[in-house]
Amino acid sequence: MMGTMGKMAALVAEPSEDAFRKLFRFYRQSRPGTADLGEVIDFTRASPARDSGHKVFRSPLSVSLVSEQDTYRAGLQPVNKWKAYGLEGYPGYQRHWVKQCLKLYSRKPNVCNLDKHMVAEETQDLWGQSQELLRNKDVSKKRPRSLLEKLRWVTLGYHYNWDNKTYSADHYTPFPPDLAYLSKQVAAACGFQDFQAEAGILNYYRLDSTLGIHVDRSELDHTKPLLSFSFGQSAIFLLGGLKRDEAPTAMFMHSGDIMVMSGFSRLLNHAVPRVLPNFDGTSLPRCLEVPLPDSLPAGSVAEPCSVEDWQVCANYLQTARVNMTVRQVLATGRDWEEKEKETTSESSRHLDDKNHETKRPRMNPNS
Repeated sequence: MMGTMGKMAALVAEPSEDAFRKLFRFYRQSRPGTADLGEVIDFTRASPARDSGHKVFRSPLSVSLVSEQDTYRAGLQPVNKWKAYGLEGYPGYQRHWVKQCLKLYSRKPNVCNLDKHMVAEETQDLWGQSQELLRNKDVSKKRPRSLLEKLRWVTLGYHYNWDNKTYSADHYTPFPPDLAYLSKQVAAACGFQDFQAEAGILNYYRLDSTLGIHVDRSELDHTKPLLSFSFGQSAIFLLGGLKRDEAPTAMFMHSGDIMVMSGFSRLLNHAVPRVLPNFDGTSLPRCLEVPLPDSLPAGSVAEPCSVEDWQVCANYLQTARVNMTVRQVLATGRDWEEKEKETTSESSRHLDDKNHETKRPRMNPNS
């Protein structure tokens, strides 16, 4: 039987198809439960020795920068129990967050894909209009999709403009404080103590969804990390290079996984060609079976999810994956007014150069 690498090599590239697109197409067409997925890194089973061929190594965390109490308040395990991995060549309690993505973050004034097709009153409370359908969901029967199942993305904080791929000062709503707190703890554990959560993009995937090849470069400060949190069904994540002609590395993103893209990896091409149903045959990953304890520390940002709310969330996640990405848009200590002045000055200088182009001295490359 031809191995996975052999199959990839045999996959004929389409005209003008780069290495990233070729592998994206391979995993898009791959079959679950077959050798097609043999080269996808699985961090739940990874160890430096076992996966040395995949360039996996254990990555140290700044344990002293995050207290056990702070991680507990954010609904996280103590930092000394975290397992962090890195990839050579790429220098750089879940129920609460699932409920927030579906019930709270999808509400107005946050922005979502449905806004372009519906009036504001219809998208005010997607959870309220969907919970009855989802609570009685039967995956074996066809039925109308709820509004939550039609949701594809939500933006938080500085709202991303999908048309011109920019953020702006005048398109902003308060960033969720619980998600900001969670992000701050994760960033600090990775050595970024001054990280400010200013923008969020939530992606809501169905089993047939994909995320095309792209680079997250719209933020104004690329020295800050991009944090990515995954919940629900698993996905294949492709991490490539600065150019698309570099073949990407494939890895699984399971429920509860957090990816931190920083340093060199912050501006690399990446994509999601496939979302896969739970590997062990159950409708949901077993990690989602664990509810928050009844006794939580004072000031905890995570809160227990009621049985009724979790029934809606669990039924939704049977055929879905939710991903939260959190970004810092502005450089620390900078504001939009300073940025606009800098942009205006830069534009004026370029305009002046253009107007006086004939007066500019010619440089002799041999001098």
